Amino acid sequence: MDDIFTQVREGNAFNVRVWLDNTENDLNKGDDHRFSLLHWAAREGRDNIVDMLIKRGARINATNMGDDTPIHLAAAHGHRDVTLMLLHNKANVNAINEHGNTPLHYACFWGYDLIAEDLVNNGALVSVANKFNDVPLDKCKPGMAKMLKDRAVALGQDLSKIPFKDRSWLGYKTRSRDAVLSRHTGIDIKELQLVGHIAKTHSGETWRGSWNGNDIVAKILSMAEVSDRNIRDFKEEFPKLRIFNHPNVLAVLGCCAPKDPPDLVVISQFMPFGSLFNTLHGESGIVVDQNQALRFAIDIARGMEFLHSMEPMIPNFILTSKHVMIDEDLTAKINMADYKFSFHEKGKLFSPAWCSPEALQKAPDTINLRASDMWSFSILLWELETREVPFAELEAMEIGMKVALEGLRLSIPPGISSHMSRLMKICMNEEPGKRPRFDMVIPILEKMKLSG
Repeated sequence: MDDIFTQVREGNAFNVRVWLDNTENDLNKGDDHRFSLLHWAAREGRDNIVDMLIKRGARINATNMGDDTPIHLAAAHGHRDVTLMLLHNKANVNAINEHGNTPLHYACFWGYDLIAEDLVNNGALVSVANKFNDVPLDKCKPGMAKMLKDRAVALGQDLSKIPFKDRSWLGYKTRSRDAVLSRHTGIDIKELQLVGHIAKTHSGETWRGSWNGNDIVAKILSMAEVSDRNIRDFKEEFPKLRIFNHPNVLAVLGCCAPKDPPDLVVISQFMPFGSLFNTLHGESGIVVDQNQALRFAIDIARGMEFLHSMEPMIPNFILTSKHVMIDEDLTAKINMADYKFSFHEKGKLFSPAWCSPEALQKAPDTINLRASDMWSFSILLWELETREVPFAELEAMEIGMKVALEGLRLSIPPGISSHMSRLMKICMNEEPGKRPRFDMVIPILEKMKLSG
């Protein structure tokens, strides 16, 4: 297939859909100027492709090298349907680019009165000044300026000029990803610059570093001895972890399996806030209120729903808060780097607090893995609601024995909403076959978020 950016620009929806169906393709990557696929689809007015990309998880507010978001480009090129689609999917209507211009500045400058009115109706501020001290109303013809001013007043806007230096109303800026991150698979360990030790756990050592100018995390698997068979299995298994086309799954970028020294290294993109476990129980500085907790829960459920839709399903992954990462815009992602390779630590479970009773009692190939994941998700819901570590007072081995053999279970404390309490109990049903699927849980969580 030709370059995917060209396919998007030309509106070849069928080819774009085929490309998106390959999990190794990163729909949030950018070209040399960091235009994402959504940037190009919005710029060219390819509304069917815009819709497809949004449904697949394209980042609405990703910025290119000029800090334009897709809605800047849709508004500047007169694509009203695309602009409305982006607005309905929570595009930042007051995002500013490197010149201080908002989408409204461009709609006004080019005389797109309907788009300008749509933007104002959706919260665009008419008094935001750019670097040159021009507000959007300075950019349009008098009749259009009067119409927009009257509309803004009717909506209760304060028309006092907001100077360019005032950025208190801005959100996070998220660049589209460097395409190099998804282009390579086997990586030469000599190209890695490992600069900071993050953690040492039973499964290996984790280092922060850089590769080709990108911030990465390298996990060196803990192995008593690395055999040729281990290296072969490692290289066969890791490609299925390169899942770039879902916003709630953190892909493995590549692997190193050098002969000297004989280490197996898994490489993924650096996440600034670390794991959900660290976010909830460490010193991340993030305030996880009820609304944010529900957003994390929905993100995790969406990621797991996607993983459960894969055939064959990826085995050897245990859902815990330590295996969920939080990126710069507070999106939760299932970390594929925490996959347990077939040859690595056979028969060992190190996170029993999140494991279902049947997972602690039986071999993985004899249980319903999807139902077992739902139990793990219920523990995560408990963790998000209580902000406590499950069974914190017990050692891991003791937790495993008591959950598997003595009926130890988490109690749901008072104060948790009746809806959440009911959902947790359903997801933690003792009979695996009676636990819901993730596609059933997501609408319930979304309804809770809307009612909150």
